[in-house]
Amino acid sequence: MAGVILPRAAWRHRPGLDVLADALGAGDGDARYVGGAVRDTLLGLDVADIDIATRHAPADVVDRLTRTGIRAIPTGIAHGTVTAISAGTVVEVTTLRQDVETDGRHATVAFTDDWRADAARRDFTINALYADPLTGAVFDYFGGLDDLAERRVRFIGNPYRRITEDHLRILRFFRFHARFGDVLDQPGLDACTDRANDLMALSRERVAAELLKLLVARNAVPVVALMIERGIFRPVLPEITDAAALAALAAREQAAGVAPDPIRRLATLIPPADAEAVGARLRLSNADRKRLVAASAGAGDEGARALAYRHGTTQAIDRLLVADASLDDIAEWTPPRLPIGGGEIVARGVARGPDVARVLRDVESQWIAEGFPDADRVGAIADAVTTQLVRAASNA
Repeated sequence: MAGVILPRAAWRHRPGLDVLADALGAGDGDARYVGGAVRDTLLGLDVADIDIATRHAPADVVDRLTRTGIRAIPTGIAHGTVTAISAGTVVEVTTLRQDVETDGRHATVAFTDDWRADAARRDFTINALYADPLTGAVFDYFGGLDDLAERRVRFIGNPYRRITEDHLRILRFFRFHARFGDVLDQPGLDACTDRANDLMALSRERVAAELLKLLVARNAVPVVALMIERGIFRPVLPEITDAAALAALAAREQAAGVAPDPIRRLATLIPPADAEAVGARLRLSNADRKRLVAASAGAGDEGARALAYRHGTTQAIDRLLVADASLDDIAEWTPPRLPIGGGEIVARGVARGPDVARVLRDVESQWIAEGFPDADRVGAIADAVTTQLVRAASNA
């Protein structure tokens, strides 16, 4: 696949990108696009993030950008990374580097001007593709173009060595295969299987980040099933033992036209009783932990709209899909606000205090049970509830 040229995709015309490339010496061959932007463009996919690799040392990068009026933020300068903001376009600029020492989680790097050496330290061949910003010429040092054409995720060099360098590459192998892969690379699969216990050395935040991305990939279901079969989850998430519920949920999401959601999908992989513990272990946000726990709580007995009103539309969709219940009643429906407040209850003769809240709760419950009628009907409900309260008080 020699002579491949990067298509003129929309992202290549973002404001300030040409100025940035020029400041980094693209015209002299000192800067190239790299990684996901190149890979995804060749696959015809939309590009979100742009990365540029450069021969210039980090301090020189900052100087060149600053002199050109481009904002330079030293986000990871010890590892050669500078975030550049040019006319609103954000680009990660990283100096060519090679790993000097690794421990499976962190790496000590040395900067270089050798493009092949920089490519050699990357994880997969499809992520080690570079492109000239001016001509679009693609540079491929390890057969990434062929692997991309065959949709195969393959480690650069010895898979065991690459995993030893960074244990997260085990999960990344499966995530990228779930997103891009059609042909399964057997040496990579065997290495990940043999080294699965290495995942125990990783922070659970890093595990969660990869897992949640994997769960919404196009081939998430068969890949998760493969990971279960190979014992990949056992060291860090032993609760995941069966992908059948995930497969059923994915089919329901597709049938309902609902986008895949990682928290909802994770909920189908773990026993409901373990949801809180797993959410805490993965350091999920409080909101995501709440969703994870609630997703398997069932559809409730008040109907879909009541569920959406009481718990929010997102949680209602989670619970209904996981429970194999219909979403029809909440499709294009926005939960309304109760059209009455405490002041109107007081105006009906209820003394300020806990009785007002009690009346509002009773009115709300009947309003929900009647299918969220309009304000006139709510007024009638409030009249009836307050009358009952006043009678009860007078008879006490």
